[in-house]
Amino acid sequence: MLDVTDPARVHAAVAGHDVVVNCAAWTAVDAAESHEGEAFVVNAVGPANLARAARASGARLVQVSTDYVFEGNAARPYPEDAPVAPRSAYGRTKAAGEWAVRAETDDHLVVRTAWLYGAGGKCFPKTMARLGAERDSVTVVDDQLGQPTWTVDLAALIVRLVAADAPSGTYHGTSSGEVSWFGFAQEVMRSAGLGTRVESTTSASFAAPAPRPAYSVLGHAALRSAGVEPIGDWAERWAVASGPVLAG
Repeated sequence: MLDVTDPARVHAAVAGHDVVVNCAAWTAVDAAESHEGEAFVVNAVGPANLARAARASGARLVQVSTDYVFEGNAARPYPEDAPVAPRSAYGRTKAAGEWAVRAETDDHLVVRTAWLYGAGGKCFPKTMARLGAERDSVTVVDDQLGQPTWTVDLAALIVRLVAADAPSGTYHGTSSGEVSWFGFAQEVMRSAGLGTRVESTTSASFAAPAPRPAYSVLGHAALRSAGVEPIGDWAERWAVASGPVLAG
């Protein structure tokens, strides 16, 4: 494991590599509201260290970023060049990380993603399946829209971007289509074979320190321009992923 906040260790680790993918991040969205300084060190200073080291060794840097850099109030998918306007500490620190990478190295790919789930670690589908097995009903917000994205698909997309020698710039690494958390929860229950009732509510019912984007749908025009096919529809990909994710 590499401490991306340690410049000397970063330079030593990056030396001799052709491509570096930065998956390190402070992702505790609510905790960042009261620990923005610490989150900034990981989400902005860390990427700056990696970018300088990558430039020095001639490596291409892939910076994984987030939908939280946007305000989250759009009505159509955010294009890659849409102005950033983060509303949370997490979003501000990740936007700063993007800026640092662009400032420190010309050979970079900033890949924004959102609503990730996977077999390893905690994620929304696992939580829903666990609650569904314990309760007769669950309540989920229906006023936040996004693109559930399998970590396996994101990793494969990054590999395809690198293999295609995509131009330096910003890309969106999310599934296609869109759904609410409520709609996704319904699909999770079906996939898990649970008859748990899913009831809808609004974000106002769930008070949290950090504001959540109401609209996290990202466009994929830059991928197509680079000759790289975007990730497929979220529902089709969930049908493939549900077995390994819920078993993980």
